[in-house]
Amino acid sequence: MLAGSKYLTMWLVEQRLGLATLEDGTPVQFAVAGTGPVAIYVPGWVSHLELGWAFPAEREFYEGLAAGRTLVRYDRPGCGLSGPTDRSDLVELELEVLQLVASAVGADRFDLIGASFGAPLAVRWAARHPESVSRLVLYGGWVDGDAVAAPAMREHVLGLVDQHWGFASDVLTEIFAPEADAGFRAVFSRYQREGASAAMARRLLAACYDINVADDLSRITAPTAVIHRKDDRAAPIAEGERLAAGIDGATLTVLPGRTHIPFAGDSHSVLNAMRRGLGLRPLDRKALPTLTPRQLQVAALVAQGWSNRQIAEELVITERSAESHVERIRARLDFRSRAQIAAWYVASNPSPDG
Repeated sequence: MLAGSKYLTMWLVEQRLGLATLEDGTPVQFAVAGTGPVAIYVPGWVSHLELGWAFPAEREFYEGLAAGRTLVRYDRPGCGLSGPTDRSDLVELELEVLQLVASAVGADRFDLIGASFGAPLAVRWAARHPESVSRLVLYGGWVDGDAVAAPAMREHVLGLVDQHWGFASDVLTEIFAPEADAGFRAVFSRYQREGASAAMARRLLAACYDINVADDLSRITAPTAVIHRKDDRAAPIAEGERLAAGIDGATLTVLPGRTHIPFAGDSHSVLNAMRRGLGLRPLDRKALPTLTPRQLQVAALVAQGWSNRQIAEELVITERSAESHVERIRARLDFRSRAQIAAWYVASNPSPDG
């Protein structure tokens, strides 16, 4: 079982990556962080395990969930670090992926967290496999994808994603995180494009609109916490209320805000609502790690795509020194790549012009 030892770093926990393979040969990448009983996090629309770990707000959110749990996240086929898929039955594929990941970490019974599209997917799993779910936490979810948006709007958004993915990712960021700053918006737009191709993003968005779990609700036996922001622009509060009303004994926590992404806006309130749903105590906010002034200079140049040689020439240092600075930044932030440094810097340092 991968619920192994806790590492002492500048962050609360360290992310460890693992790989499992579906019967058809599709590789599925997953990540493990923290210690304690296993909690599997079902992602929303698109995901990217490495870029998500580099995104300060997202990483802090996951670390909060991993305090007292072995948090397991994954990139579904067609997203992030996992392999591509041509399967059309994406909901059934997701259930296979959940089974694969649970088996890979040795978990027969676990807490299940679903956010956004992950919420109805978690409902479907919990209804089919009630014996496997200890607690169920649903954030920003829905019962019927038809209720998420009017037909004309759905077709417009699907067409935009299919034909203008770059522009569509910016538009969807405004819908998902209307209160976010410029740094968050820039990184999240890129995050969506890195997380999935236009074709895969469209297929997943169509699956979001198509799923209906109304018949699954009455079969859920796990203690369930439903969490929803009152004015969520992407998933109407009425759908959160339907989830809570349809699951026996479920609690409903309504938080203020318009933001759909759980780690944007007042993410700490969402985090602690989820922790209560998992039976964990609330957490105080914690300070994030910082870099030295020189390391920040180097990170800024990495974010511009500069090589170690270019950085050395700009800062009048040796190329070996530039390389050492990059390696120290990666070690301090527990990153594996320059792309993660770049994403972290852009999200942490929004441009002054917004």
